[in-house]
Order: sequence, then C-alpha cells, then structure tokens
Amino acid sequence: MDTNKNQLWTKVIDQVRTWSRLNSIWAVHFNSGSCNGCDIEILATLTPRYDVERFGIKLQGSPRHADVLLVTGPVTRQARERLIRIYEQMPDPKFVISVGACSISGGVFEGCYNCVGSVSDVIPVDVYIPGCPPRPEAIIDGIVQLLTSLKGGEARKHTKPVVIEEIPA
Repeated sequence: MDTNKNQLWTKVIDQVRTWSRLNSIWAVHFNSGSCNGCDIEILATLTPRYDVERFGIKLQGSPRHADVLLVTGPVTRQARERLIRIYEQMPDPKFVISVGACSISGGVFEGCYNCVGSVSDVIPVDVYIPGCPPRPEAIIDGIVQLLTSLKGGEARKHTKPVVIEEIPA
C-alpha cells in the first residue's frame, strides 16, 4: 500500500514538472557566426505582432537559467568552444533548436576555412528550423514542435558533445 502511494506521488510530481516545463520555457540565443538575418527574425518573434511569449517563452540572458538554446549560423572555429561551454552550463533537461540554413548545414558558409560545420556536428540538436532566414512563423512552429514532443513523454537525456578533430590553421 505504501509503494502505491509513493508511485502516485512520483507520477503527480512528474506531471507537475512536465506542466511547468511546458509553460515556462526560458531560451538563450547564441550566434555562432551568422550574418544576423536569423537573429533579427528571432527578435521579431518576441515583438507584439508574433508574441512568442504567449507560449510561455522568455528570452533569457544567462545559459544557467535557460531550458532551450537557440543557435544561429554555422559554427566557426572561434565560436565552437564557446558553444560547447554555453551548452554545458545549461541545466538538465536542456534542448537545442538550430535556426536557419547555416546552422543546419553550413549554408553559404559551407566549406569556408573558418567554419567547423553545422551545430549538430558540435552539440545534439532537438529541432531544426530551415530557411534563410526563417520567417518568425517558422520559428514559432519549431518551438511548438519542441513543446509538443515534450508533452509526449520523458525529456531526452543528452550525451556529451561530439568532439570534432581540430582543423589545422
């Protein structure tokens, strides 16, 4: 009988935790070397016209308080270590949204001497939002996809970031 009560309380606590995670997402934005087109569109989603805050999303300045990492641009050699450090500073469970063609595949910067590659080459990505730059509606749709997947079940546990061999200078 005592184990049934413990299981019930565990289930209720998990439901409350999921509810609070879905209704108060804090996001931090990281530009890993983009042209700022995607950055402008991310900021446009915060304006009253698109109002992403209606989904409970707030742009946060510190990765230590954020649940979601919004990454724009291809990962440059300079930004690679910073991106990993910011990702590791985020508390678990943490989620990554790759915004724009450059962050997904390198885009127009693919093959450049200073680019390491896409965001998924450095850290695990949960949602990809294509476009150059993606419209605010697409960014909101990607965030809603993340929230919908979180409703479905347990938060995915991330492993350590993939270490890429250093590119010779």
